[in-house]
Amino acid sequence: METSTHPLGSSKATRINLFSLRKPHMRTFHMTWFAFFLAFFGWFGIAPMMALVRDDLGLTKTQIGNTIIASVAITILARLAIGWLCDRIGPRLAYSGLLILGSIPVMCIGLANSYESFLLFRLAIGIIGASFVITQYHTSMMFAPNVVGTANATTAGWGNMGGGITQMVMPLVLAAVLMFGVGETLGWRVAMVVPGVALLLTGFAYYFITQDSPEGNYRQLRKLGRMAPAASVNGSFLAVARDHRVWALFIIYGACFGIELTINNVAALYYHDRFGLSVGMAGLIAGLFGLMNIFARTLGGAFGDKFGIKFGLKGRVMFMGTVLALEGLALILFSQMGSLFLAVGAMIVFSLFVQMSEGATFSVVPFINRKALGSVAGIVGAGGNAGAVAAGFLFRAESLSTEQALLILGVGVFLVAPLAFLVRFSARTEAEEKNAMEQALRRREQGDEALAPAPGD
Repeated sequence: METSTHPLGSSKATRINLFSLRKPHMRTFHMTWFAFFLAFFGWFGIAPMMALVRDDLGLTKTQIGNTIIASVAITILARLAIGWLCDRIGPRLAYSGLLILGSIPVMCIGLANSYESFLLFRLAIGIIGASFVITQYHTSMMFAPNVVGTANATTAGWGNMGGGITQMVMPLVLAAVLMFGVGETLGWRVAMVVPGVALLLTGFAYYFITQDSPEGNYRQLRKLGRMAPAASVNGSFLAVARDHRVWALFIIYGACFGIELTINNVAALYYHDRFGLSVGMAGLIAGLFGLMNIFARTLGGAFGDKFGIKFGLKGRVMFMGTVLALEGLALILFSQMGSLFLAVGAMIVFSLFVQMSEGATFSVVPFINRKALGSVAGIVGAGGNAGAVAAGFLFRAESLSTEQALLILGVGVFLVAPLAFLVRFSARTEAEEKNAMEQALRRREQGDEALAPAPGD
């Protein structure tokens, strides 16, 4: 099923005014990336402290691999559910509930006293990863076709940056805790309370600061008859699930965001074990990978928009496939680096392409099925975690070194790139989206961005 019309959208922003909070578009923009940023602190806050956790709980390589898989496996189901939920109740309620609920296992992971209990906590924390879907959904609802790729990529990229900054900051949080005279065994447990509290507070802030769409909240709009009833969402999800393009994007996103999740989990331990670095230094270097999100994912979305303006929807897809192939080649290069200096340089190049691939993918997603945007974003987003789970099995295998696992992943990513050819749009959809793009560009030139209602129920 292919459709390009949406019941809302006449008040979408045609530009990104970073320093303006006057309209709900930009309030949503900043809240989505900040919420996703903090979600990474809860999701991967334990990763840079895994050397301490390993010694404390006596974990084997296989057990560590299982906890890595657990941290991203549950997110597959969570992303599928949260996308459907966004279409049904709106992104404001979905995000607030997710952050508040997800803060609980983050604050409580310090209670783990065995491999089994630690595994269960990492599994529960994984639901926070569904925050990505809401971030992409909410910005797609707020921004017009000429900038939606850039908006999606920037909010996701700045949020993903939390994965890198977490690697740098959590060892500092740990150091601060240790200054109070507690040992490392208690220190890592107490340190995880900090991101948990931050998530809890942000969940309440999201409810009061944002609204579902430029026109208002879904509850209001359905009462006014301006949106289809919530019950219609079920049929839309099934239609999306039958679209082969969605599953091609599912695999493609697994080959970029899935790889990023995997590197977030293994990078600090990789540098610690392979190059003999301290926990703090290994975390600092590993953090550079995620830190590239400050601009790299935005580049992918921005180029996706540029290609979309010039070549239409097929231009967005063409760019996505190209940058994904470059990601695979860069990962192969990174896997072969034997010195610390060359490894860091290759990692930065690889980081650039993996994050551009993510931005390019979600410059395509908003155009697959506008009537079921949440379902599309949920399925494609879940692909990222499915990719991370698949990659995780390579890193838990005792017979494979980390370098060998990275090489296999690089080859796999390169072979996935041609799936972009499966993402096609009908001539009708291309024409409709071209018209929508032209209208957005005219509105941008005229500075015509309608003010929307204030947040509320």
